Amino acid sequence: MRAEDWGQDGVDTDVPNAARMYDYYLGGLHNFPADREMAQRVLGAYPLLPTILQQNRAFLRRAVRYMVRQGIRQFIDLGSGLPTVGNVHEIAQSEAADSRVVYVDVDPTAVLHSRLMLVGNPAATVIQLDVRQPDQVLDHRDLRWQIDLDKPVGLLCMMLLHFIGGQDDASAMMKGYRDRLAPGSYLGLSHASGDLAPEAAERVTALYARTGSPMYFRPHAEVNAFFGDFDVTDPGLVLANDWHPELADSPLSNGDISGYVGVARKP
Repeated sequence: MRAEDWGQDGVDTDVPNAARMYDYYLGGLHNFPADREMAQRVLGAYPLLPTILQQNRAFLRRAVRYMVRQGIRQFIDLGSGLPTVGNVHEIAQSEAADSRVVYVDVDPTAVLHSRLMLVGNPAATVIQLDVRQPDQVLDHRDLRWQIDLDKPVGLLCMMLLHFIGGQDDASAMMKGYRDRLAPGSYLGLSHASGDLAPEAAERVTALYARTGSPMYFRPHAEVNAFFGDFDVTDPGLVLANDWHPELADSPLSNGDISGYVGVARKP
């Protein structure tokens, strides 16, 4: 069932939306003509984008699996987007049934579908908030019902920070989250970069500037800085397929990408 077939009260369907475009790239149905038109333009500028997003989803699954095996039992997924195969709660709870997950997204479409997906799962919750307000997110009643911030947490920022403009703003946001996490917590992130394909990055940036979610590619050093004083785990901030491929649940897709992933632990 396509997105047009269900109610969309309060959702502007005429403006391309990054979450719905992401859904389209992954082959989902929760998108509208404006999203699909802009997504096709982006694909014309950067045909490898679906491969990048597939590799990002595969990294998300490996990162969650890794954190569970380090003893993490509670997760916060920032900018979680529209639900698709291999969500955080599915991976975490398959590894450890007592895992608890809170999804956070500002997009009403993503929140609506996440709520429908989570019916019958009391250990997983979604809240609609702007992730750029760490204290509002971490102090939200529904999050605190699931998450004990006095214990280690797995914080996930997947394909999120390149939609936060300004290095200082993005850094301040991440510091706000890192400072509130208990020692032993983990931070996993993925971020687009123009290091390997600068011309394509410029074209994609220009197209996303015409959506409600401008995109900001960053070099390796700026992405790595989001870990702050956390200890980056081996093998460091690397291309997606280079991060613990042995944890993959299926063969990893091939293709050169322009972006970085990594996991770090709070000492």
